[in-house]
Amino acid sequence: DNGEEEKDAVKLNILRILNKKYGITEEDFISSELEIVPAFKARSAGFDESMVAGYGQDDKVCVYTSLRAILNVNNPKRTAICLFSDKEEIGSMGNTGMESNVFATFVAELLNKLGINRPNLLDKVFCNSKMLSADVDAGVDPLYSDVSDMDNGGFMGHGMSLNKYTGSGGKYNASDANAEFVSEIRTLFNNNNIKFQITELGKVDVGGGGTIAYILANRGVDVIDCGVPVLSMHSPYELTSKYDIYTAYRGYLAFFNN
Repeated sequence: DNGEEEKDAVKLNILRILNKKYGITEEDFISSELEIVPAFKARSAGFDESMVAGYGQDDKVCVYTSLRAILNVNNPKRTAICLFSDKEEIGSMGNTGMESNVFATFVAELLNKLGINRPNLLDKVFCNSKMLSADVDAGVDPLYSDVSDMDNGGFMGHGMSLNKYTGSGGKYNASDANAEFVSEIRTLFNNNNIKFQITELGKVDVGGGGTIAYILANRGVDVIDCGVPVLSMHSPYELTSKYDIYTAYRGYLAFFNN
């Protein structure tokens, strides 16, 4: 019918344009990995331009700040690793997700290169390691404050966020950082004059969410979630504070150096 003919005409025209511009054919879509993103560019937002508006800041804002931090590390006291993993929103599965054995294999290869080989050594390395899970936090939105815990939520412009635990319905499916490690990170940030806030992911039984923190915590690593509060998370135009972004960078840098 006419409807199907119109659809075919649109499809053929799109394929024609893609082929003309990029040399892409219909069969190329079989082996392609496409990402459709908003066309507008990131920009400064707010009366005082104190915020960044743009898509995908969950979790590119923490990826960028942690990458910049480790690139500026000169002589770390211990081995410093910045690891970027994929597929967090769908369970961290696959060989690029945190659930894979790729990172453990990488650490084992480091040990092999050092000529160190003892029973259970990899397990001991993980148990002696510390990690900041660099992920964004759900900022308190004044338009939807009913879903936030106003006493424990992350506020824009108040510094980077520290999430002792995430999960939903309280701590379900969460990694709960131990008190000693929280104290260690708190002391580190205070000694370096880094502004931070202790936060949660919304009200119990209302908000909630998860990160990759539990995955390496299950291997014995001390882990705490540490990132930037975000408004309108998962929307086409997320908002973050420039000040919070800068404190996150400084926090990650201090962690790598110490």
